[in-house]
Amino acid sequence: MINKHDITGLILAGGLGTRMGQRDKGMLPLHGQPLARHVLQRLAPQVGQLAISANEHAGDYARFGLPVWQDALPGHAGPLAGLHSGMRHAATPYLLTVPCDSPLLPPDLAARLAAGLMENDADLAIAVTEELDPATGSAVRRPHPVFCLVKTSALSQLDAYLAAGERRMRTWHGPLKLAEVLFDDGAAFGNINTPDELADLQARGLSVPMAQAILADSVAPVADIEELPLPQALERILAADIISPISVPAHDNSAMDGYALYGADLGGDTAVTLTVVDTILAGRPGTVKVGRGQCARIMTGAVMPDGCDSVVPQELVLQAGETSITLAPDCIRPGDNRRFKGEDLMQGKPALLQGKRLGPAELGLLASLGIATVPVRRRLRVAFFSTGDELRSLGEPLAAGCIYDSNRYTLLGMLTRLGCEVLDMGIVKDNPQALEAALRGACASADVIITSGGVSSGAADFTRDILARLGDVAFWQINMRPGRPMAFGRIASEGDTALLLGLPGNPVAVMATFYFLARPALQRMMGADANASSLPLLQVAAQAPIRKKRGRTEYQRGIVGRDADGRQHVRVTGAQGSGILRSMTQANCMIVLHEGQGHVAAGDLVDVVLFHGLM
Repeated sequence: MINKHDITGLILAGGLGTRMGQRDKGMLPLHGQPLARHVLQRLAPQVGQLAISANEHAGDYARFGLPVWQDALPGHAGPLAGLHSGMRHAATPYLLTVPCDSPLLPPDLAARLAAGLMENDADLAIAVTEELDPATGSAVRRPHPVFCLVKTSALSQLDAYLAAGERRMRTWHGPLKLAEVLFDDGAAFGNINTPDELADLQARGLSVPMAQAILADSVAPVADIEELPLPQALERILAADIISPISVPAHDNSAMDGYALYGADLGGDTAVTLTVVDTILAGRPGTVKVGRGQCARIMTGAVMPDGCDSVVPQELVLQAGETSITLAPDCIRPGDNRRFKGEDLMQGKPALLQGKRLGPAELGLLASLGIATVPVRRRLRVAFFSTGDELRSLGEPLAAGCIYDSNRYTLLGMLTRLGCEVLDMGIVKDNPQALEAALRGACASADVIITSGGVSSGAADFTRDILARLGDVAFWQINMRPGRPMAFGRIASEGDTALLLGLPGNPVAVMATFYFLARPALQRMMGADANASSLPLLQVAAQAPIRKKRGRTEYQRGIVGRDADGRQHVRVTGAQGSGILRSMTQANCMIVLHEGQGHVAAGDLVDVVLFHGLM
């Protein structure tokens, strides 16, 4: 089996790329990010190491934070030169190459090529797809040799091929054994060669992982810091590392009520009798020197007397008198029941790192260090409103075709639980002037603006036109269900700027896009560390088949339970329409069906995110 850490992933960006009038297609923008960054985002989870093959634009690619390997061959010899450079530089036994202008590459490319290579005992594996021959109507295989997993030990064969003056990617391997791995989705191996192809890809929407990456790259923590008394700091985000001013515990101490003694006095196969020379209470260190053959009665947390290294619990003493005790052979091991100075935390070491959300345990730890005030990020200010002529506020009568606005209350709950300072701006009608005024007003008072509704392609959706005047939008839709129409950008008004998150109008889609896209971005702006924003995925067997369309990420409401044998399983709540808000109250998890997945069979393992602690 080939582990992903045995593979270096290499993005090939070393050619001239002149088909679109530029020297480097990998830097062309797609959804506000270079094409190559989309490729990088897809490739990164599949491999252990990453690098880029680039030449004239090496400086641009260096900003990705990865090693940039330039061609050793002269004359821009295309992908083969990149492969050659990668095989020379890679420190892993395998190299996986992908082009910089194929942003739809399969999320399981590395795993499937590795399996094909191992099954065929091959030296390299390439992706192939099937296409219909228009002349015969039969399926023919199309190889994609640039999508290649190869043993780096094959470098000698490549050197010999190049020395003979050859430059063809399809035939360089010569006598080496080749495995062809069939993939279903031919579009995943397409590359961008024309402006129309790029525009078409832009219109298709964005993958969920790439949208998450764009959001993460586009936001930074608020700069303002507050110094708060410890009781007021609950659930706030720490703005600086806390270095311990003391050791915890400050002295070696007893973990039990019992008798402190020398471990060396415990040897032998016979009972041991020791003289009791002192009683030591917590907070009152002993005053008598304890010698060999002696012991001190000691309470939990009390300072260990000098020289003593073990504590026998009270209940293990055979006979206890005021002046002596008798112990059974081997009642404890030397060193038992002794807590060491600094065992919890040593003076001068970090107690908590910036980005930590301060919960009850953290407050207790800080109090144990004698710290009375802490630096925290100021609360993130979030303005939110709903859009739509059909919406009514609570208390208003419902006219025909109208509905009560539920999204604002859902957002209020999610934002409040997240710890944001919220500004509820109510309902904004489907009117360009009203919408622009609301956006400008929110921009003046908030760091982030969240809207619900008004970002789809409906006739009354004016958001796009207004944002074209007020700012920039990185993307408008995502390949996910529910929640395809979602906008992300930044707006400016009279010197103020704010991040914009335009969520869909359907209630379940609002919650899905908030938790899986908006929430991580907001937490990053709040200064929270990366672990706080990641939602842990648990794998549970599907109780029944689940229908799923490949090519998009789906979030289905589910219920995790146990069968009669105690094994966990998950089932969907029923109809998964994005307007069925009641299903969110019935579910205890979200079933996460990833982009590359198709239909799920009963018994298959699926990823779930539990609602406990989230909702």
